[in-house]
Amino acid sequence: MDTTALENTVTALLAPGKGLLAADESFPTIEKRFALIDLPSTEETRTAYREMLFTTPGIGQFISGVILFDETIRGKDHAGTPFPAVLERQGIIPGIKVDRGTTPLVNFPGEKITAGLDGLAKRCAEYRDLGARFTKWRDVFAINEHTPSPAAIAANAEVLARFAASSQEAGLVPIVEPEVLMTGNHTLERCEAVTERVLHGVFAALVAHRVALELMLLKPSMVLTGEQAPQQASDEAVAEATTRCLCRTVPAAVPGIMFLSGGQEPITATRHLNAINRRGDMPWVLSFSFARALQIPALYAWKGRPENVPAAQRAFYHRAQCNSLARQGRYTAQAEQEGGQQQAA
Repeated sequence: MDTTALENTVTALLAPGKGLLAADESFPTIEKRFALIDLPSTEETRTAYREMLFTTPGIGQFISGVILFDETIRGKDHAGTPFPAVLERQGIIPGIKVDRGTTPLVNFPGEKITAGLDGLAKRCAEYRDLGARFTKWRDVFAINEHTPSPAAIAANAEVLARFAASSQEAGLVPIVEPEVLMTGNHTLERCEAVTERVLHGVFAALVAHRVALELMLLKPSMVLTGEQAPQQASDEAVAEATTRCLCRTVPAAVPGIMFLSGGQEPITATRHLNAINRRGDMPWVLSFSFARALQIPALYAWKGRPENVPAAQRAFYHRAQCNSLARQGRYTAQAEQEGGQQQAA
């Protein structure tokens, strides 16, 4: 394992004021996104969309890395430049989603486990040759009266640990993503308790598999009230519950925590990230690895039309800039409004 290369990648991904763009949507997911703007999902439209995002002028000020999908890391822009090289021109590090999606966990109705360990070492080596310097693997945990079960937590933690070990062995920084879903009507307290159990299980497995904690990143959910709950928690309550949970579960050796947005509205995710970072010094860098919360305004501005690319790029730039401020605890309503006025102009 080349620890120097891994250390350099971690440092670059955690550069001050920067976070990650998750652009690793699978074919079914990108089809759902494009359905929002009545656009068919084809290789041509997917390529045009990713090119619009990746070539946004100045986006490297706020984005340190992009998580790609298999099709995208092999793809090229309209000029024939491979997408990893397009990103590198902006000073952005290419990464890759290496899991193969969730599948039902046998004997545990409603619970999932993530597939993709078979052939992982070979895929990691290939992706490294294609330009990737980090990987990501997502497992999901739904909250209801009976889930997640201890067996589901243990099984998914084992998979995440094996993924992380394989990635480091291949010279790639693993981003471990145990997502506690915000679907449901659960309370903030219930989400915190579940997230704590999940993270305890994940780190026990990572340690058991001798994963170098200093050479990985964590991509967890924020602790949130269920989206169908009648009353939503305040930004400050979310920040307090999230940081308390992390302090109880995540070793200080982990260099960075890159929160997923998990279906939150873009401005809500930014406000929550800002409140978390305003709570003061923590053992880790607290940043973002957002998909929808970075992309949705740009998607609606773009609508699949070439003439809308400048407006879409302004929308994407604005959201990235706002999240950069939130990563520093410096986001304000004024910054949000000023960016919106610039987009309109």
